[in-house]
Amino acid sequence: MKSPLFSAVIFTFLLFSCSQADEGLNLFAKVDKETISNEATYSELESELLVLVNNYRVEKNLPSLEVLNQISNVADEHTNYMISTGDVSHANFEERASNLIKNAGAKKVSENVAYGYSTAKSVLNGWLNSPEHKKIIETSDFTHFGISTESNSKGRNYFTQIFITK
Repeated sequence: MKSPLFSAVIFTFLLFSCSQADEGLNLFAKVDKETISNEATYSELESELLVLVNNYRVEKNLPSLEVLNQISNVADEHTNYMISTGDVSHANFEERASNLIKNAGAKKVSENVAYGYSTAKSVLNGWLNSPEHKKIIETSDFTHFGISTESNSKGRNYFTQIFITK
């Protein structure tokens, strides 16, 4: 028999799972996973996107978010996974969320994914034009975030941005 937590995770995943439109994903769960590194480096595109998201939040009278390297490292693993599969998805989101709950003190975890954008402004605009992505960006109780952007062999950018509440 499946536990209520498992059922809630599956329901949340099915409710928010993405197609090519890649809607954002949320999770409020607690499960153990591996340890996350505290060290990260940011590309110019990643740094610009972090600044743009915070600027947008401040314009909307929302608190700015603190960058947390642990989140970016978890996001990076997922971005590389999407590139390896050639599919933009929220696959294995429960594991990422559980990892951040265990290792970064997250109480709430959400993520936005995207692909194909060439600038930070364009990916932010894409997310803001999607009600589910915009809702995640505008969630007032988020405290920290991280980002990962990588290019596949054809130069197409993949993005994973994760938000948490501590």
